[in-house]
Amino acid sequence: MVSTGLRDAGYLYINIDDGWQGKRDADGVLQPNAKFPDMKALTDYVHSKGLKIGIYSSQGPRTCAGYEGSYGHVAQDAKTYAAWGFDYLKYDLCSGEWFYADADTVKRSYYEMGAALQATGREFIFSLCEYGRFDVGSWGRDVGGQLWRTTGDITDDYPTMAKIGFDKNGNPDWAGPHGWNDPDMLEVGNGGMSADEYKTHMTLWAMSAAPLMMGHDLRETSPETLAMLTNKRVIAVDQDAKGVQGKAVRKVGTMEVWAKPLADRRVALALFNRGDAAASLALTAADAGFSSISKVEDLWTGTASGKLPASYNVPAHGAVMVTVAG
Repeated sequence: MVSTGLRDAGYLYINIDDGWQGKRDADGVLQPNAKFPDMKALTDYVHSKGLKIGIYSSQGPRTCAGYEGSYGHVAQDAKTYAAWGFDYLKYDLCSGEWFYADADTVKRSYYEMGAALQATGREFIFSLCEYGRFDVGSWGRDVGGQLWRTTGDITDDYPTMAKIGFDKNGNPDWAGPHGWNDPDMLEVGNGGMSADEYKTHMTLWAMSAAPLMMGHDLRETSPETLAMLTNKRVIAVDQDAKGVQGKAVRKVGTMEVWAKPLADRRVALALFNRGDAAASLALTAADAGFSSISKVEDLWTGTASGKLPASYNVPAHGAVMVTVAG
């Protein structure tokens, strides 16, 4: 994460997902398994690199993979995570669905852990993972969450990624500073999609102000993948301080035009081709809500000009991403 430049590009959290848990001791304190022999040493090491670290649990008796969940031990587990030095918790409903099956009980179960994390006195990012049920974005902040999943798990293929990114990425009205729709992790680098499809993936997530969480083997990151993941112009749109989630403003055939207003009064525009063949379309000042354009920057190529081209030719499943100033 450090030597590749990913940390300096803004990827600050190392998140352990399901599978770290061992058994509880005689006092009910959850212990890690043999693959994670010393959690405090691990968090100290990660912190020494200028990074932060996250952990995973479920409000059910078991996690998705069948390990120990936090059911009946919520406050105890929160104290354990804080004592170990964790900075982030992903809380996954999973087997909790048998106990928390309606909107009220699900909300209460997340509130219970959110309050327990706050009671530790340690600052935590609290990630809610209940697959977008019960309009989670409308109450996620109220239970202490800073991000909430909007969908089931992503997989490394274009149809699934596109369905999530275009259609299951949450209500834009719910997103903003300190609370974000989470359409799941980035599959960039896993090999199941083409370069154009991964560019669409990254562009969609950035336009959606989505949390950018990598989910590939960093030891096998190609230079092309690294360049895509560390593109500072694209990341800046995702992380823009205004915190607006972009959305489609125009659809023509297989093409979609998205707009995302930025804090410096520019607007990010993305042109997506969801079809199976290359297609052309023009971006216009009206797409950004402007009467005229004074500057255009292509975020993937870095080229700038004083006006929009007559049209963009976009490859199948590809994307163009620009910022424009009025």
